[in-house]
Amino acid sequence: MVKTKQTRRDFLRTGVAGLSAVAVFGSEGYTLPTPVKSDPFPELVEATIEGLQARMKAGEVTARRLVEMYFERINHIDGRLRSVLESNPDARAIATALDEERKKGRTRSMLHGIPILLKDNIDTADRMLTTAGSLALVNAPLPKQDAFVVKKLRDAGAVILGKVNLSEWANFRGNRSISGWSARGGQTNNPYFLDQNPCGSSSGSGVAVSANLGAGAVGTETNGSIICPAVTNGVVGLKPTIGLISRSGIIPIASTQDTAGPMTRTVADAVIMLGAMVGRDRADASTAEAERRGAKDYTKFLDVSGLKGARLGLVMQFTTRPELKEYFEPFIESIRTAGAELVDVNFEPNYQELAADRLNVLLYEFKHDLNKYLAARGGQHKTLADLIRFNEANKELQLPLFGQELFIQAEEKGDLTDREYLESLQKIRRSTREDGIDAVILKNKLDALVAPTSGATWSIAAVAGYPYITVPTGLRENTPSGMAFFGRAFTEPQLIRYGYAFEQKTKGRVVPQFLPTYPKKD
Repeated sequence: MVKTKQTRRDFLRTGVAGLSAVAVFGSEGYTLPTPVKSDPFPELVEATIEGLQARMKAGEVTARRLVEMYFERINHIDGRLRSVLESNPDARAIATALDEERKKGRTRSMLHGIPILLKDNIDTADRMLTTAGSLALVNAPLPKQDAFVVKKLRDAGAVILGKVNLSEWANFRGNRSISGWSARGGQTNNPYFLDQNPCGSSSGSGVAVSANLGAGAVGTETNGSIICPAVTNGVVGLKPTIGLISRSGIIPIASTQDTAGPMTRTVADAVIMLGAMVGRDRADASTAEAERRGAKDYTKFLDVSGLKGARLGLVMQFTTRPELKEYFEPFIESIRTAGAELVDVNFEPNYQELAADRLNVLLYEFKHDLNKYLAARGGQHKTLADLIRFNEANKELQLPLFGQELFIQAEEKGDLTDREYLESLQKIRRSTREDGIDAVILKNKLDALVAPTSGATWSIAAVAGYPYITVPTGLRENTPSGMAFFGRAFTEPQLIRYGYAFEQKTKGRVVPQFLPTYPKKD
């Protein structure tokens, strides 16, 4: 496992050892190799939060033992995945204290004693680093306090197991980014086929959860950074409404789109985590309505019959390839047989024409929000301009694979009072809200929308700041796939019902086996 203190050269080690060909479910009839090595602690494979909680309650395992077991799995497995940057040196002591609480009759929540991983752009006021994957922040002062969402998780009894890799600066540095790569962590690999894209920017979160290296993980999203690595790594990703979860203490890109969210192997686990993460934070004005419009317990919306009577808009306009349509048809039919009425709908094309405005908003907000974060964090690099100079001075380490064009473009932008910014923000919000998701749902009298998980649909929801959940449907050749449910602001309860009912009916999650590459068809 990666230690807390390393040299820059250590951070760039790229060796992958111990590859073994093992069996995996072939959803299209391919024969794959059989296992050659045993899996440490197989009882953790696909273990759920509820199941782990039941075992602790029964005295079969302690929180401390769970931490040690997950650490051992990371040591045994993660060398080929490179998803976990560092372990929490205090995790065992924290788990022991939580075990003592349990002995005295106190259990804080369903997360009491549950090991959770964090993306490395989320502040922790402990002995772990928070770097966004950049060497520029390796020697920065440790955060003065936990991110609000980390505090919420700790208060709920979760054990922060460690930090996971990400696409550096949450995939917002250069025009030619590489998903899952950071100067600090190197390249994170897809757990199904190690040579495939793990997607970004919450790549480490998706990979680690899929590989059963923690009970769950927290990812962050500005535009697809929870959903893409979730679907690509075969897990559940829940991107909540902007304002449901605080962003304070999270290294930012854009305040109008940034959010944290749970990444887990099941919908139920995502819902348990979501409930613990929701809350009003006075340091983040967007959360003013979180307590009124959110829920303290989202598990009450887990309904196996949740699709019955739902009227859903089916969005297939972005799924154009015939083989993709054929693949998703059985899953679409399963939604119908579960009792939902499906109505074919389309989004107006103007959203696709606003790519320049969408980028413009991110560039303006990135400069403003990152400068604010860096100034509060302290240290040598206090502005985006400082980071640009650092990258250039250390280009052999920071820029060996791609550049920092987005950094430079953002630095050239002005203030958030600029007319250019305000006009772009108004355009993209209207396109995705009033003329987008809201319009489609109201016009067709829908409860929500459903679609094969894709960049176009998750981007519309991300720009709108609306909720989106993806549920695994298994492997289509070498690519994990998913079905998505999304809708208007603060409709998480409905989406949870639909996603959970779909998951229970289809059971599409496939356990990865870390194959070096996708076997050729016989």
